[in-house]
Amino acid sequence: MKKVYIIAEAGVNHNGKINIAKKLIDVAKDSGADAVKFQAYITDEICLKNSKMSLYQRKTKFKTQHDLLKKYELKKSLILDLYKYSKKKKIDFLLSFFDLKSLDITKHINLKFIKIPSGEITNYLLLKKVAKLKKKIIISTGMANYKEISFAINFLKKNGLSKKKISILYCVSSYPTLTEEIYLPKIRELNKKFKLRVGFSDHSVGIEAALGSIFFGGTIIEKHITLNRSSDGPDHISSMEPKNFGLMVKYIRNLEKMVSKYNKKNNQKDNKFYVRKSIVASKKIKKGDIFKETNITIKRPQIGLSSENILKILGKKSKYNFNFNDPIKIK
Repeated sequence: MKKVYIIAEAGVNHNGKINIAKKLIDVAKDSGADAVKFQAYITDEICLKNSKMSLYQRKTKFKTQHDLLKKYELKKSLILDLYKYSKKKKIDFLLSFFDLKSLDITKHINLKFIKIPSGEITNYLLLKKVAKLKKKIIISTGMANYKEISFAINFLKKNGLSKKKISILYCVSSYPTLTEEIYLPKIRELNKKFKLRVGFSDHSVGIEAALGSIFFGGTIIEKHITLNRSSDGPDHISSMEPKNFGLMVKYIRNLEKMVSKYNKKNNQKDNKFYVRKSIVASKKIKKGDIFKETNITIKRPQIGLSSENILKILGKKSKYNFNFNDPIKIK
């Protein structure tokens, strides 16, 4: 099984504060995540000033999407600071991009993956510029149908990006995602249809969906992380606090060990000597006596003829003398 790449999606859960953003990097690292991810966008480039908010955004204090996004927009200098801090902490730093101008920051930082969020899968101007960067990319497919996914993949390839550099994530774009909205077999379906590395962008509250995604072939798991789910902001409610995020990572790593057939420890071999049994004399046996159920039995440990041979020797003559509890030998 390929090691699962776990992304701690910090998103906008920094609430516009650099100290919270760095704390999110800390807890992502401490949890065992492979990467921490933030969002790179310029509000005026992605949203009209009077743009209405979606249902989950309306639970915040903001009146428009523009106001909300402006609050959580990270300036270039802050992103560079967070990138350097992540390097210091030895955790991969990723960004989701929403507009062309924000992509310019890739000239100054080395991203292992560029993330295309669900809402940008039909933003072909963005996809074209991303393709030219020749970087590995991850595309979330929330709200997208197969036709849109296929077009995006082919468009990226047409503009010079190797298919080998494209990964896609099964995603349900509702926040938080209800259990009945999730269909994990979709991961396998996406892999079969597009022949790409497929993962899961999980917006559910618990850890079950993330764990279950592994058994349908998911090799990337992206999940929001927050310091406090009760904080003000659009994504905290669909995020996981550090303690539970760490447990999720621990369980995923344990599951990887359980389904991998390589490098297995096998303590059973040590126990076999102590719990398997040997054939022993249950009374004195003289040379020439017939082995019967009345003069032989099986007892621990496995020091002589193993117990599975008892049916083979019953009814045969003993070639040796045996005292009580002596291991039976036939040669």
